[in-house]
Amino acid sequence: MKIKIVLFILFLSFTQSAFAQIFYSKTEALELAFGKAAIENLSLFPDEAESAKIGQLAKTKLESGLFTFYVGKEGDKILGYAAIESETVRTKPETIMIILTPSGEVRGVHLLAFHEPAEYMPPERWFESLIKRDIDNMDFSKGVDAVSGATLSTRSALNSVRKVQAYYSVMVKK
Repeated sequence: MKIKIVLFILFLSFTQSAFAQIFYSKTEALELAFGKAAIENLSLFPDEAESAKIGQLAKTKLESGLFTFYVGKEGDKILGYAAIESETVRTKPETIMIILTPSGEVRGVHLLAFHEPAEYMPPERWFESLIKRDIDNMDFSKGVDAVSGATLSTRSALNSVRKVQAYYSVMVKK
């Protein structure tokens, strides 16, 4: 009987880890965003008023009082901003990197890790559809296509993109 229990537990642990897919490390992701350019951290600590404005723009609750942008630079020239965001989809995380141009426009959205079953993963072309879309139109009701079978993961990704855009708008753009 003990052997059956041990085998069952091993089977469960294998099936749970079989879902996890890591596509890029942090270093690989930042190289994808900015090539071999220098990367600087820009740590932001919004006050209460800024947090309220960011939450309102992002249409989501902020989980932390700290937000970090990675700034790609060549000399004094800013190439853009990247943020790495993780959100729980159903019960497991999805991690994406959102890349903004120096003016704050979405230049790219890349899936870095996905721990839910693969059938819930949004396709790459869906992420590409978010490029150049402003924060006001980053919503299913504003022309973003829903993905059958990946509704929760696409909703999670939209929340992350809006949050990054909101932080940029409130704290970097000025």
